[in-house]
Amino acid sequence: MSAATPWWKRHARLLGIVVFFLGLWFLPVPEGLTREAWHLFAVFAAAIAAVVVNALPLLTAALLAAAIVVLTYTLTPAKAFAAFANPTVLLVVVAFLVAQAVVKCGLGRRISLQVVSIFGGSTLGLAYSIFITDTLIAPGFPSNTARGGVLFPVILGLAQGGGSMPEEESTRRLGGYLMFCGMASLAITSALWLTATSGNPVAVSIAAEYGLKITFGSWLLVSSIPALLTIALLPLLLYRLFPPGVTDTPEAPEAARRQLHTMGPMSRHEWITAATFVSMIVAWILAAPFNINPTAIAIAGFAVALVTGVLTLNDIHEQGGTLVTFIWLAVLFGLSAQLNELGFMSYVGERLASAFSEVSWPVAYVSLLGIYILFHYLFVSQGAHILALLGVFLDVGVKTGVPTQLMAFALMFASSYFSTITPQGGSQNIIFVAAGYLTQGELYRLGLLTTLFAALIFLVVGTPWILWIG
Repeated sequence: MSAATPWWKRHARLLGIVVFFLGLWFLPVPEGLTREAWHLFAVFAAAIAAVVVNALPLLTAALLAAAIVVLTYTLTPAKAFAAFANPTVLLVVVAFLVAQAVVKCGLGRRISLQVVSIFGGSTLGLAYSIFITDTLIAPGFPSNTARGGVLFPVILGLAQGGGSMPEEESTRRLGGYLMFCGMASLAITSALWLTATSGNPVAVSIAAEYGLKITFGSWLLVSSIPALLTIALLPLLLYRLFPPGVTDTPEAPEAARRQLHTMGPMSRHEWITAATFVSMIVAWILAAPFNINPTAIAIAGFAVALVTGVLTLNDIHEQGGTLVTFIWLAVLFGLSAQLNELGFMSYVGERLASAFSEVSWPVAYVSLLGIYILFHYLFVSQGAHILALLGVFLDVGVKTGVPTQLMAFALMFASSYFSTITPQGGSQNIIFVAAGYLTQGELYRLGLLTTLFAALIFLVVGTPWILWIG
């Protein structure tokens, strides 16, 4: 637009968000909700809407939301800012910093060259290598955030090794494609394996209240067909939805082998970083059975990188984007938790779900699953979503006649694959988002389409499979 364009036209989106916010804020508070719960919803919904329509950057929207809820006495400062000390938020940020050591010391480049030498004949081959690697290591990781910390430096190395930089529009699409493949892979492999994310055991314990006894083997039997089919098709779908620019690279494998030869043997810093990461991986695998805190593991790895000089304070200062990520993630994580704490999630879930109590069970099944997925726009934590709504939706589904096993597994699988629906839909996403290869608009578009595709596969293929083996 020209400089003569009226200011209200230049800021039409922001004005629309303000009107949307004020409209929600001054609506009568629904019966059964407190004023604080309704006003918090108005602020949270407006903040997310502002990001979706590109009216405000994510950090700006989050900071405004935090300021409004405190200044209007909707939340106390202690509750509004509680997530700044949340272990999951700290784990994301520290894992991102530790991952920089893999890049700085050259280990990430070495690993990426090894991958390229095997799969590097095409960008699609690189994407499949990400999905395959994640599928194989996922059952040993009870935290998909920790698993993202393992995958991210390798993917970043692949992107940079292919000449892709986030600040260069002509090359960033390659990195954007690979980064989103990492996010999508973490979502689907978490649905494949019972032990791939901490939310799955929580969901299983809720399902147990309805008489379902789900083991590692029975989960894998049910998930295998729809999840593996989704894994097989997603790299191709994303390749069409977000063309990486670089496609065939027939010379890449041989070039990668030559560069590996030039690099020579691993340096001291590479060995230290490799040993640190292997130790962190082993500790993360043992975290659940031995009650080891995953955040403490990441902090210990970070400390080792600093003590040994693999990372320096200057390296940390250069990671300005990490602080930005920490702030907006902590704010949105905290507000989302308070929506649940104030009863808003269960209130809306119960009323929306009960609307299907008189319809046929197939209609109720599809509708409840769809609403459950769309509700994730309001959550920054998969675990919080499961705790707030899975039991509610499962109960209504069973009461409308949906087979218990079918409704339970559909909701449990959705609790993993819907994590890409927003950039903040799963803490494991943040490390990939912070790399800067994808815009907010691209993240929301790809996230919605990926989630809808996964839901379609799990409905069309997963439903008859669950009914048949049930």
